[in-house]
Amino acid sequence: GLVLPWNFPLLMLAWKIGPALAAGCSVVVKPAEETSLTALRVAELATEAGLPRGVLNILPGSGPEVGEPIGRHMDIDAVSFTGSTVTGKRFLSYSGESNAKEITLEMGGKNPALVMDDAENLDRVAAHIVQGAFWNMGENCSASSRLIVHKNVKAELLERIAHHAAQWNTGDPLDPETRLGALVSETHFNKVCGYLEKAETVVLGGKAEAGFVEATVVEVSGNDNVLAREEIFGPVLSVITVDNFDQAIRTANDTDYGLCASLFTANAKRAIRGARMLRAGTVTVNSFGEGDATTPFGGFKQSGFGGRDNGIHAHDQYTQLKTIWLDLSDDADEAVE
Repeated sequence: GLVLPWNFPLLMLAWKIGPALAAGCSVVVKPAEETSLTALRVAELATEAGLPRGVLNILPGSGPEVGEPIGRHMDIDAVSFTGSTVTGKRFLSYSGESNAKEITLEMGGKNPALVMDDAENLDRVAAHIVQGAFWNMGENCSASSRLIVHKNVKAELLERIAHHAAQWNTGDPLDPETRLGALVSETHFNKVCGYLEKAETVVLGGKAEAGFVEATVVEVSGNDNVLAREEIFGPVLSVITVDNFDQAIRTANDTDYGLCASLFTANAKRAIRGARMLRAGTVTVNSFGEGDATTPFGGFKQSGFGGRDNGIHAHDQYTQLKTIWLDLSDDADEAVE
């Protein structure tokens, strides 16, 4: 069983069905209700390509109608889920209440970007942070949604972030010049607006109207603020000020999530030490990134567990270890003696 999110429907489908089919599995795919057409089109192409009937099955529908039955089905051996942490946890219950099927979860994130006082080329740092925070309207589990910045470079960095963020205009999603289109649904738009209403200090943007949300930067008083702790899933960057490297690492790790993190510093030893200390499945140094198809993707803590997407490790989700002993002696009786 493969359960997909709505934010990258074709990409997430490829991440799941590639290794699953290569491992010899037949799959039942539940695309998100909001974005199911791409999965159905891939099924048509798979049929044209000669994939046997019954191997790739696309089953659109709601969570109660399709997701939960997949999670509880006694003939499904494993579920690979990508989506919200709240929904992902339900599959653990479904598994425990049915056939104890294997569950792989890739869930939410509240990903930190740490900028130290020795970071070089703050303009380039700002460009990476803006890209990480606002790409795909921030509707991205690996978005850089927390900026943890040293007090000595905060003012200059925010100035440069404002310059780059000004280029992220809202508008018609079908216009190639548009950087920020509409959010996926009215329900999700209202959720993001609810967080904006709780913002203490808006440094940049903050306007939300008719499904569109501006690139927004808010300053929070500390890591306990709701905008610093909960996944907003919109183009909102929360800024937290720190005094030193150790405080930055503590703040970054003080979260329920552990999907991605970025560290900006010119000190190579500090970079290696910080990358090891950050509790995240993917850590980038002096850049924002998620890796590529060759590198495993997944998180720590409530960002997920049970396996990884991408890379050779993705195949572990869809296979099981088996031990086989063979008696190859010529005389079975002598072997017994």
